[in-house]
Amino acid sequence: MNPAATLVESLLPLPVLLPLLGAGAALVLSGRPTLQRWVSVGVLSAVVAIAAVLVAGAAERPRVVTVGSWPAPLGITLVADQLSTIMLLTSMTVTLLVLLYAIGQGTSDDDSRTPVSIFHPTYLVLAAGVANAFLSGDLFNLYVGFEVLLMASYVLLTLGGTRSRVRAGLTYVVVNVVSSLVFLVGIALVYAAVGTLNLAQIAERMAAVAPGTQLTIHLVLLTAFGIKAAVFPLSAWLPDSYPTAAAPVTAVFAGLLTKVGVYSIIRTQTLLFPGDHVARDVLLVAALATMVIGALGAIAQDDIKRVLSFTLVSHIGYMIFGVALATPAGVGAAIFYVVHHITVQATLFCVAGLVERVGGSTSTTRLAGLAAASPLLAVLYFVPAINLGGIPPLSGFVGKLGLIEAGVQDGSVLAWFLVGGAVLTSLLTLYAMAKVWVLAFWRPRDQLPVEHPEDAEVNDLDLADDPDRRYPVMIGAGRGRADAESYSGALLGAAPAAVSDEEREAVALPRAMTAATGALVAVGLALTVFAGPLYSLTDRAAADLTARTPYIDAVFGQTVDTRVAR
Repeated sequence: MNPAATLVESLLPLPVLLPLLGAGAALVLSGRPTLQRWVSVGVLSAVVAIAAVLVAGAAERPRVVTVGSWPAPLGITLVADQLSTIMLLTSMTVTLLVLLYAIGQGTSDDDSRTPVSIFHPTYLVLAAGVANAFLSGDLFNLYVGFEVLLMASYVLLTLGGTRSRVRAGLTYVVVNVVSSLVFLVGIALVYAAVGTLNLAQIAERMAAVAPGTQLTIHLVLLTAFGIKAAVFPLSAWLPDSYPTAAAPVTAVFAGLLTKVGVYSIIRTQTLLFPGDHVARDVLLVAALATMVIGALGAIAQDDIKRVLSFTLVSHIGYMIFGVALATPAGVGAAIFYVVHHITVQATLFCVAGLVERVGGSTSTTRLAGLAAASPLLAVLYFVPAINLGGIPPLSGFVGKLGLIEAGVQDGSVLAWFLVGGAVLTSLLTLYAMAKVWVLAFWRPRDQLPVEHPEDAEVNDLDLADDPDRRYPVMIGAGRGRADAESYSGALLGAAPAAVSDEEREAVALPRAMTAATGALVAVGLALTVFAGPLYSLTDRAAADLTARTPYIDAVFGQTVDTRVAR
């Protein structure tokens, strides 16, 4: 075997194994936070480097490892093709930068009130679950990857134990437990129909299954993945769950968790159920509703985190649009848009954390003059905001243009509706981003409406009972209760400014947090600079996905078992 190929395949299990080992080490080092941070950063840096090697190694053909040397389909199969490696590299890069952002919060504030010793091992377990989901070559191991990352996300979402976080976490847990149960039902149906859970073998055997059974299995799996990806009408849980979490947690959730669901839809739609016209039409309708309704929800919000949560839902519709077209052009544009959206959405939630730090709130009814108070913060918001809105020549525009071209090439009535919906959603997104810019950044502070304490109590349901909602709550951060009360006094008083100049200076942007956010902005700009090569890579990935044979042949070689289980 080629030595380079052997090296790539020997590295393949490490994106899953290293974070798990790092989580154990971080837990052992719970009393030594500095060492914890070094372990977490070192592990994720190594995973990013390995993911880059895997992207190069999978360019020629998919790379496969069967854990424990059990031959496929008996053993656990890990597959690194172009789709999984692109997703892995993008997600792990964002995960690393968000970790640096979280560490910046912890080192710039008193971290005695936040259980940082739990954060680092849990964060690494989340990374391991995401990597396992992307690299999994069988349906049950994909389920395991989901459960690992979801268990970690339950802890991260409720970190700090405030009332709002526990309530949002409960909703999140219930919804994802239901989706996992639906996924298990789908797995049982698949095994009953074809006698295997190996994705490559399912792809070969599914053709012999009765069309009605195929459709049932397909719709069950789409329901499970649609909940996890927040596809309308299965998306109502997300806007209420994400905004309550700490900024780094929300950023990594927004960047990764829904995209694992989108990845699963891409994988099953192209590999297991090609040519399913009924499911295609269902996905196209769902994509249109997700785009437009999510965007309308965004423009109706006055809290930056909720605006971003609704735009997150909305732009999932773009990805589903490309996948539903089931053409190389559509799937390639969808993969490009996933890469763009992971980066930009995580960046904007990190910016929202900085806004909360400077302004004491993320509500546009309490914010004004941020551009004058912190020009750097204004730049950090403006660049990813217009990128999300699809302003040329940024990567958001490139991805949307590719999806629109794929829809025009398809030429069906539904595709043309999606083209119109994509344009409308882009305009609505730009409006929502511009609204935040005008109110929070550009509006003079003397135009901020006067807010009285009783009004604030109405506007924030948890304000009276949850002191952590009165001032920024961050991973590793925490003001003393006395400081919190004086800080919230400025927020709730009758003065028109949300925070006085002195207090605004006291919460100036920490260098580490700002640097991490700037790095995320730079990654988003790099997607624009290198859009040509990246688009070529996603096009090749889409061609392999729609052809199906490269994946199947890599798992089984040229002698694929096409026998149907009895």
